[in-house]
Amino acid sequence: HIGFFYDYFVLHKLFGLSNFQIANASQLYDSMGVAHNERWTLDLPSMEDTFDYLRIIRDAMVSRLPEGLTDSATSYVWQLATFHEDMHGEAFAYTRQTLADQMPMIVPPIGGLPCLDSGDLSGEVFVPGGEHTLGADENVGFRFDNEKPTYVRAFDSFTIDISPVTNAAFMRFVEAGGYENPNYWSNRGWVWRDTQALKAPCYWRYNDAGWQVRIFDRWQSLPLNAPVCHVSQHEAQAYCKWAGRRLPTELEWEVAASRVGDGQTLSPNKMLYPWGNEPQGALLANTDGYRVGCVDVAAFPKGDSALGCRQMLGNVWEWTASRFGPYPGFSADLYAEYSEPWFAEGRMVLRGGSWATRSRYLNNNTRNFFLPERNDIIAGFRTCG
Repeated sequence: HIGFFYDYFVLHKLFGLSNFQIANASQLYDSMGVAHNERWTLDLPSMEDTFDYLRIIRDAMVSRLPEGLTDSATSYVWQLATFHEDMHGEAFAYTRQTLADQMPMIVPPIGGLPCLDSGDLSGEVFVPGGEHTLGADENVGFRFDNEKPTYVRAFDSFTIDISPVTNAAFMRFVEAGGYENPNYWSNRGWVWRDTQALKAPCYWRYNDAGWQVRIFDRWQSLPLNAPVCHVSQHEAQAYCKWAGRRLPTELEWEVAASRVGDGQTLSPNKMLYPWGNEPQGALLANTDGYRVGCVDVAAFPKGDSALGCRQMLGNVWEWTASRFGPYPGFSADLYAEYSEPWFAEGRMVLRGGSWATRSRYLNNNTRNFFLPERNDIIAGFRTCG
């Protein structure tokens, strides 16, 4: 499918190659044309032929690379295809977690980078009300279609957690009977919890050693100061009701990540990243799979937002209270199936990226979107007052 995406959007649509690089490619690999329940029975090429197809695509792409960078329109297509592959790379990571597959072994200098700060980080920051320009403007470079056009929205003052909710905090909810009390859950959320027969997050267990969590194929003691991860939006909402808190809207999340203030007012400037307008360094966020898993919520203080929130990018995607929909004036881009088909499906917005998200497409404007039942993705949350 990834090879087909390059084949179709870059080689076929951009460079005009009339034939796909493998017979019946669209009938095999077009995710919008092949129903999920049909994919298991497809007559797929052999492994050898599949790798040959990918090598053909790679060589054709490399040979045309200089032509793909001549202007912003062609560069956009190349970036779109690359970021599409990045997203599937993250999907491979959480699928390996679902299947209890072997932990990825990423070695230095790419993997195993040190994490200089650890521990808990409690508290919240106050954000004064005002107006905010939601979305990405044309000066930021590449933009997904669901990030544009920009528009101005007013918001009231709010407080938001400095860091994501930790395993320790969520454990208190579990031990207080949070999964047994329907009063904390929406009707849809309670039906989902009941169907899943959950009494804790899906990768947790309790035994004589206490609470443990499965990380890929390994069970280990629950890291109390790491963010709770692999929880659905239903679980996040139930925790919030138990704690007397709420999830932030995506507007509030973006304000906390991107604005500068003095505690009384906000400046009109909006930053592309929590720490400023330059891409991150290795010490600013837990992304790109460098550390193969979540780190403590106190890590990466140099990546704090100007308002004082930590880990707004990286570690875990963060559920918001906002339903995924178009910004006013939305127009689908070349990959029309990326956003538009999902606006009416009831998906919820997540912000911030995870430890497995590639940082080259991630910033304060990036929107992810999943159904609220999804607890296989690398997602946690922070709360608002």
